[in-house]
Amino acid sequence: MSLKNPPRITTVPASQMDWLNDLPAQGLSALQSLEWLNLWTGQGLLRHIDSAFAAQVLRLDAKAPAPLLVAAAMLAHMEGRGHTCLPLAELCQPPVALLGWPAAAVDGAQGLKALWAHLPATLADWQTALQGTVSGACWRGVDAPDQGQPMVLGGPADAPLLYLRRYAGYEQRVGQSLLQRAGEALAVPETAAREWLDRFFPPVTEEPTITDWQKVACAVALRARLSVITGGPGTGKTYTAARLLALLLALHPDGSPLRVALAAPTGKAAARLKQSIDDALTRLPVPADAGLDLSALIARMGPSRTLHALLGARPDTRAFRHHAANPLDVDVLIVDEASMVHLEMMDALLQALPPTARLVLLGDKDQLASVEAGAVLGDLCQDAAEGRYSAATAQFVQRVAGQTLVAEFVLPDPAPVLAQQTVMLRQSRRFKGAIGQLALAVNRGDAAAARACLGGADNAVASPVSALQPSSPQAVCALALGASGKPSYADYLRLLQTGPAGQGTEAHSRWVSSVLKAYERFRILCAVHQGDWGTQALNVAVQKALADAGLLRIQVEWYEGRPVMVTRNDAQLGVFNGDVGLVLPNTEGKPKVWFLDGEALRSVSVMRLAQVETAFVMTVHKAQGSEFEHTALVLPPGGAEVLSRELVYTGITRAREQFTLVEAEAGLLATAIERPSLRASGLSRWWV
Repeated sequence: MSLKNPPRITTVPASQMDWLNDLPAQGLSALQSLEWLNLWTGQGLLRHIDSAFAAQVLRLDAKAPAPLLVAAAMLAHMEGRGHTCLPLAELCQPPVALLGWPAAAVDGAQGLKALWAHLPATLADWQTALQGTVSGACWRGVDAPDQGQPMVLGGPADAPLLYLRRYAGYEQRVGQSLLQRAGEALAVPETAAREWLDRFFPPVTEEPTITDWQKVACAVALRARLSVITGGPGTGKTYTAARLLALLLALHPDGSPLRVALAAPTGKAAARLKQSIDDALTRLPVPADAGLDLSALIARMGPSRTLHALLGARPDTRAFRHHAANPLDVDVLIVDEASMVHLEMMDALLQALPPTARLVLLGDKDQLASVEAGAVLGDLCQDAAEGRYSAATAQFVQRVAGQTLVAEFVLPDPAPVLAQQTVMLRQSRRFKGAIGQLALAVNRGDAAAARACLGGADNAVASPVSALQPSSPQAVCALALGASGKPSYADYLRLLQTGPAGQGTEAHSRWVSSVLKAYERFRILCAVHQGDWGTQALNVAVQKALADAGLLRIQVEWYEGRPVMVTRNDAQLGVFNGDVGLVLPNTEGKPKVWFLDGEALRSVSVMRLAQVETAFVMTVHKAQGSEFEHTALVLPPGGAEVLSRELVYTGITRAREQFTLVEAEAGLLATAIERPSLRASGLSRWWV
């Protein structure tokens, strides 16, 4: 929803809504409910597809009652907000909090409460309205015939959930697959595993009683074909994954190579995963006579890829080249930044993964969920902080890892199956300073502590964390120009103006690499696209400010130094949604878009990149999987409906060394921290 152009809360002339006066006597008809939904669509409160779906339901079943049509529109709207289902209990009263509509759309003769006065007030009545005589629009399962209805009423009897059909299918397949992979016990050579784990994780003599959760995660991962490793920035998720790979290689039977694939939702995250895994494996101390060839393992893995590239994305279709009938050729698949993996993608991934392969999911459960519907990692890790391990798991960890799980993390049997394969890393080795303290305060919902970390508005620029409350977006442009003395876009633009130090391909490549790395030192992140404080307006403003300062020459669309983000997958070009590069000349002076994958450079002709946008400023969602030396997070005015605790936490944790908060008005940080993001899902019911 645009913050610059908020919904038009208009009033329909009374002559067009005369039927409202007769509703208490005659009840709300299906056509009248559609008229009401269309009214809200015209005001920008619902999407056109939401009211159109309700109309389609009526076409499928002419006897569909008004509550079913309203539920259909709400369900479609919730899918657009990232939810995979609609808890029916939410409809027993006007879903004010769920929708987040402004007060003018809630109250009044044509508002949310007015419509709900004519809808069922109890869960039983809603179930009756949805199940009743309806057969063409909503399948209730159990004893009803499946006729391909667009909606499915599922979930437990006491807490029913309404789904769009395809999401009901995704959820069922993902839930069953994850449960099967986690519950199928594998034989573990415990003595050999203990020897290798002790070698890879030497004891920390300073604090011998503290649980080494990285070691625990490696041990637990041996027991099944699914393991989930979660933790905040700096807790060592990829460090742990690298040691797990070495352990699996050490225990792998002779005669066949261990086939490993690395993947992440975005190109940047994939490149960082490969670099981190390779670096950790290279540094792993292994005696020459141990028979463990890690360099060969690194070479066999090849590059890390986006999930779309791994599965074989095809143009103009949601289907992939790899699926159950054409599975991936892997023994182990490691997926980083799993919080960004939406339900549909997880379904495709699990279908393409051979039943005998191991899946290792890495991610921060507290980050923003995926842009599209679903929060799979969040569902998997909902109890990760509490552990919830069984006595058998605790005993296994003691035998194989030599680690003792304290009583608070162990439950009486039976314990949840997925919890036995989930480990939360709890010690950050990077975020121990001001940025880490700020992130922790936000994560636990402590707005006062977060504000104290920032030191108030207009904090000293030398501090690792600082806050601004400017009166105009020009303050963001000042940050881009380097007015704060912290890393800025001026750094890479000065290198751009200097040019290569020497002639030839090697000198040119060194220059391109240095410019790209300098650009990656700083980034401006926003919560929204539209409005004066959104990505669209700020990209224009920053671009103009840099040009006015003489750092850019904007004479053509593809000007030198323009940062661009790919917005559509193109497997033929090897670029994917979220990839970020810079327009720079090649050795012949022709403009190309250059990308940096780890230390490797690649370029694409500007004439072949049609789906891109300027990337001085990007959304927090698009920045997931990336880190910058200095990150500026912009919170827009009047943005209460888009701000959340997870958004602020994710923005903060994109910063390695320095973080600047830009609040367009006072109180936005507290507002965001007080609003944890919740997504409706029935996925966890498969394993709770």
